[in-house]
Amino acid sequence: MSETQPDLFPLDRAALQTGLFAFLFALLEGPARPSAREVLKAAEREVSLRASEFFLGAVAALAYHPKLRAADRAYFRTMLDDGSAEVAVRGERVTDDEAVSTIDALLRQGALYRRSEAFREMIAFMGRFRDYAPYNVMLVRLQNPSCGFFATEKDWRDRHGRTLIEDALPMLILAPMHPVMLVYDVDQTTGKPLPKELEAFGRFDGPWNPRWLANMLENAERHRIRVEFKTLSSTHAGWAMTAPADARWKIRIVVHAGLDEPSRFGVLAHEMAHILLGHLGTDRDHWWPGRFNLHRGAAEVEAESVAHIVASRFGLTGSSAAYVAGYMGGETVPLGVSMDLIAKVAGKLEGMARGLQPAPEPRPLRKAKPGAKR
Repeated sequence: MSETQPDLFPLDRAALQTGLFAFLFALLEGPARPSAREVLKAAEREVSLRASEFFLGAVAALAYHPKLRAADRAYFRTMLDDGSAEVAVRGERVTDDEAVSTIDALLRQGALYRRSEAFREMIAFMGRFRDYAPYNVMLVRLQNPSCGFFATEKDWRDRHGRTLIEDALPMLILAPMHPVMLVYDVDQTTGKPLPKELEAFGRFDGPWNPRWLANMLENAERHRIRVEFKTLSSTHAGWAMTAPADARWKIRIVVHAGLDEPSRFGVLAHEMAHILLGHLGTDRDHWWPGRFNLHRGAAEVEAESVAHIVASRFGLTGSSAAYVAGYMGGETVPLGVSMDLIAKVAGKLEGMARGLQPAPEPRPLRKAKPGAKR
């Protein structure tokens, strides 16, 4: 009778589970919100090579953990609902190598651009607008949500070499020793040219097929994302925000109506990327992840990387290198950027531009499995 060979590497299940939970809780305290695959690879590196054996159970427990914030529960819940946690455990390769290569090239261009005179000019220009208190910035945004840069008439003249246009429309802010002060958006001025990157902000050029934008708009509607085209500040290409909970729409996107169609497409790809990357939080059906706590620099690099990949695959070029350069710390990529999710969302948006896709189905409420609590 043959004897059973002893396990040369006995598994301390309790210690591994404890270590895995500690790792995942620590992750929630940091600025990163990686993909399921990236989380598991990090856990295998820092906790145990056998972390995958307990990964699904840990994710399920945290997806319904009563003491976690709703945003943190949603982060793990989406990993279950979209199947990415299970795919990670199975070890399936999902990364788009071509997309990752494109991202790497873009980030190298961004790092190189940071050393250019054009970048220094742009940063110097933007730095002159940091004298206003956050409360006054909020007041301006309430009066003109699309305002990019604002200053008093004197500051526009003395610091920027620009004068007010005829019948310029002022905005009110609070001022020390005065009840109010008048300020003006950059579009209410004329004179010395703006840094070229700001003037070309949100512009994309190249061979164009109107069907690409039409498909993207129809697929956005099927995802209950409302897209509008409105006149915005010349330095503000678009924005996205969540819709009221009882609205038909989950997200609202506004794109500058003054842009041509290729540029509208590129800006829409950027704003759609913010949504599908989870930067605005997940939706009630968990059609996209919840990564609300990601730092702004990482979020902007991710979204513009997606827009750059999608635009590149359709032969369009833009000023993505200049854009991401403003959010990079020197030569380094902001902490928390997920190559995995950038590649995944870029592929999804490319598909949404090439053809119409079925509307996703609302997901039924998923209950925690027995014994899923920690």
